[in-house]
Amino acid sequence: MRQYLLLDDNLAFAENLAEILRDGGDAATVVTSGDEAVRLARTTRFDVLLTDMRMPGMSGADAVHHLRRVDPGLAAVVITAHPRQDDLETARREGLLAVLPKPVPIPTLVELLSGARRDGLVVLVEDDPALSDNIAELLRGRGFSCVTAASVLDADRILCAQPFAALVDLRVPGGPDGEALRRLRARYPHLPTFVMTAYPDAAPLDGTTGVFSKPFDPGALMEVLETAHAARPTHAS
Repeated sequence: MRQYLLLDDNLAFAENLAEILRDGGDAATVVTSGDEAVRLARTTRFDVLLTDMRMPGMSGADAVHHLRRVDPGLAAVVITAHPRQDDLETARREGLLAVLPKPVPIPTLVELLSGARRDGLVVLVEDDPALSDNIAELLRGRGFSCVTAASVLDADRILCAQPFAALVDLRVPGGPDGEALRRLRARYPHLPTFVMTAYPDAAPLDGTTGVFSKPFDPGALMEVLETAHAARPTHAS
């Protein structure tokens, strides 16, 4: 049985969604403020947070930030009718499983939640939008959350507390080849890191878990992530 935490100032909407999740055999707890959500997360291990974005007091983006500091393994889904781009971008930098609209498409949500993983956050640094979107969709299909960056500066702005792996293009704007990779290594020294590059001979292999030469087999990439996730330290669960 999974434990879901629903955060929304629209109590009727949240209770209705919680009832749907309970009917599926899972547990769902509803709160209407970010402060209450943080307090609960200190004593209860939730699998997924489902949060509105625009609320009085603590916003959804701030809630994701504070909850991840309490429980870094918590997956997060944003459900909102009125996303403000700055707030949504802040939430994305924390790493999300998905952003869904209101009214939420229930079959889509149920399928998404059925595969959602704790401790499943991947950092993805890739400046090709099509490739980045494709990989992000593949990750989501495996239940992994994703935080994306398209440049060295974007990578510096990533806010996520505890990813379990990183996929990094060797050549992205904002610095010399490998700069985003070097900075991520400095920030997360023990993080399994996989390089994706059209220039494999230039890849800095020291400390790199693996190198995927473009074009590569996406299925093979997903399989190495599955292995990395299974091998993550047990204290992260």
